[in-house]
Amino acid sequence: MPDAEGYFGDFGGSEIPPALKQAMDDITRAYQEICQREDFRQELQRLLTHFVGRPSPVYHCERLSQQLGGAQIYLKREDLNHTGAHKINHCLGEALLARFMGKKKVIAETGAGQHGVALATACALVGIPCEIHMGQVDIEKEHPNVMRMKILGCTLVPVTRGTATLKDAVDSAFEEYLKNPTDYIYAIGSVVGPHPFPMMVRDFQKVIGQEAREQMQDMTGELPDVILACVGGGSNAMGLFDAFLNDESVRIMGVEPGGKGLDTPDHAATMTLGTPGVIHGFRCHVLQDASGEPLPVHSIASGLDYPGVGPQHSYLKEMGRVEYTSITDQECLDAFMTLSRTEGIIPALESAHAVAQAIKLAPTLSQDKVILVNLSGRGDKDLDFVCRKLGLN
Repeated sequence: MPDAEGYFGDFGGSEIPPALKQAMDDITRAYQEICQREDFRQELQRLLTHFVGRPSPVYHCERLSQQLGGAQIYLKREDLNHTGAHKINHCLGEALLARFMGKKKVIAETGAGQHGVALATACALVGIPCEIHMGQVDIEKEHPNVMRMKILGCTLVPVTRGTATLKDAVDSAFEEYLKNPTDYIYAIGSVVGPHPFPMMVRDFQKVIGQEAREQMQDMTGELPDVILACVGGGSNAMGLFDAFLNDESVRIMGVEPGGKGLDTPDHAATMTLGTPGVIHGFRCHVLQDASGEPLPVHSIASGLDYPGVGPQHSYLKEMGRVEYTSITDQECLDAFMTLSRTEGIIPALESAHAVAQAIKLAPTLSQDKVILVNLSGRGDKDLDFVCRKLGLN
């Protein structure tokens, strides 16, 4: 998966203008050719090891597990990667691909800023100019990451139209890319967009699951009983899930942002309440109105407030292999504080959604069961926002 046209079952593809379709086809061919080259593979592996710090460790939350009195909770510590999240995995791959293709500029969007920071880092490393589009709402919310991007030398483009969040940043970045797809490359920040990006980002991210599978067997002697990851676009989740899809004994759960509640319009629970549709050039589950236009969405975590989702996630839901559930803003905040104060680990608000689901699930399982959570990012970027929200200033 996917097939030659980029479809995962009924989802994915490239529903885009012919001129852009040609550019996407060129990227597909280059990706398939370049990623087989030994010099590309060796350089990427060298950077993942010596620059990113892979493999990221797996950590047993003994105090939290004991406090909950049920299953044992383990964390795949993507928050310990250089730049503080899983995003660096595919950003290095995309930046290297751009250099091997001879591109003159990399364009991207970002929500919480983790993708923007990672891509600005990767572009600085390989020597390619980088332009990041970011919603004004997210710029104000994620000040530390905004400063990092500027220090790293990228051009930051504020997006003020629409809801001024992630969906609008994607629109803006795509428009800039269309001005010169020959010299520019669009580096999508998740397993979304037209083919080949859902495939390409997944392939660069699946190192997470490959490592975790081996690490859990070394630590516990067996595979985990449940694996969890937050889902916005879904790159960190696909990175973890991919290595376990054929293991029927492993329960796989994606955790969406329930926002202020699924009975309100203020959520981004795409897989729970969305319907099949088209967004940003591909088919997936979409939160949309009667005319097929994407609805405004909300999450306390800027990296999750997207009205669509990766097409492979839609496929995995339809085939029943992955369960998708949701966590509210308040449950996310509670998990953020609980993990910080029981284990000394401050998670990103995105990752705290998955932690919250583990906290809910663990007491319902016996103590010999194991839950593995992909801790996709660290919470440094969220500290000011959370302190204001909780009155801790």
